[in-house]
Amino acid sequence: MADKSATLTIDGTEYELPVLSPTSGPDVIDIRKLYGQAGVFTYDPGFTSTASCDSTITFIDGDKGELLHRGYPIDQLAEKSHYLEVCYLLLYGELPTAEQLEDFETRVTRHTMIHEQMHNFFRGFRRDAHPMATMVGVVGAMSAFYHDSTDINDPWQREVASIRLIAKMPTIAAMAYKYSIGQPFVYPRNDLSYAANFVHMCFSVPAEPYHVDPIVARAMDRIFTLHADHEQNASTSTVRLASSSGANPFACIAAGIACLWGPAHGGANQACLEMLREIGTPDRIPEYIARAKDKEDPFRLMGFGHRVYKNFDPRAKVMKQSADEVLELLGIENNPTLQVAKDLEAAALADEYFTDKKLFPNVDFYSGIILEAMGFPTSMFTPIFALSRTIGWVSQWKEQLADPHHKIGRPRQLYLGDTTRDYIEIENR
Repeated sequence: MADKSATLTIDGTEYELPVLSPTSGPDVIDIRKLYGQAGVFTYDPGFTSTASCDSTITFIDGDKGELLHRGYPIDQLAEKSHYLEVCYLLLYGELPTAEQLEDFETRVTRHTMIHEQMHNFFRGFRRDAHPMATMVGVVGAMSAFYHDSTDINDPWQREVASIRLIAKMPTIAAMAYKYSIGQPFVYPRNDLSYAANFVHMCFSVPAEPYHVDPIVARAMDRIFTLHADHEQNASTSTVRLASSSGANPFACIAAGIACLWGPAHGGANQACLEMLREIGTPDRIPEYIARAKDKEDPFRLMGFGHRVYKNFDPRAKVMKQSADEVLELLGIENNPTLQVAKDLEAAALADEYFTDKKLFPNVDFYSGIILEAMGFPTSMFTPIFALSRTIGWVSQWKEQLADPHHKIGRPRQLYLGDTTRDYIEIENR
């Protein structure tokens, strides 16, 4: 119950609106009954001032640069935990016991294979199809193969669908990659960890043994962990909106993948890497810093600043550490792109223009460098983001379905078009 209220006055009439207080974050004015009482809507493009749901999964404090999953700071989870443990936390609300984690890991590992007939589905795509296009289609098609986990009203089917999506997404992403480069699909292995299994499926070939270095696997696991969930972003909101209609889980996650594909969302790390390549060498950094400060120049520094974080991105520090570890392991610590990135970061943080605007490096700034060093083409950056974010989408989807107050999404509009007009016969136009 709300213990505070706000008063809205329209044409001399006052309307009392409840003010809800969260456990963290700003108070929320409850306007659910506003249209019924006052006959008006609110106008909020991008929903930047609107809470579309209540949630207990993830909290972001943009001013503090804080990201919490079920109350646990992301830097602690990235340092001390691993991806599947974070998946359990997001999905069930608490960190697992050793027994619970072993059971969860076993269930996920035993569901990593996909239906054999789905291999034919991949072959229907052109070889030059973007892996994200393939993933949107294949994940959406899962509902045609797994009929026993599409009834959203059955709690057990929701559980099965959740495990299947978490388990099979790396296999689907790896197959999309293999198909795009003309190599044979590699089946998952139950003796490998979640991250090592993905790396193995992407880079091994039947002709010879392939060993996944533990440091590379750990870096990949961190990338998965740092992208696991990020509150009500565009793709998560898309999953929730699709879910509100009663759509099956595979269709909802496919909708999230489609939204994530946009360069302003999941494609940011690719754009950042392309920018670093364009700069090329550290001596050109002053030129690009000046261009970024020039309002008449369309150039913008990619990988700096964030829609939510008004301070530093807590994921960026962990990602920078992983970049150093992976490139050192691979013997390319003198990588020119990494050097440009480090020097660009230093130059920007020393410039009042960027610090005053709180344009600090975000998680995308270093993740592209790591993925490229591992051997992934830029076309695979967003698919890796998608498989990482699947647990967030699934957790939010399950939470919404369990909410007794949830209803089909139906945003309103500020209509600025023509009013009623009479039809004009074609000979009189």
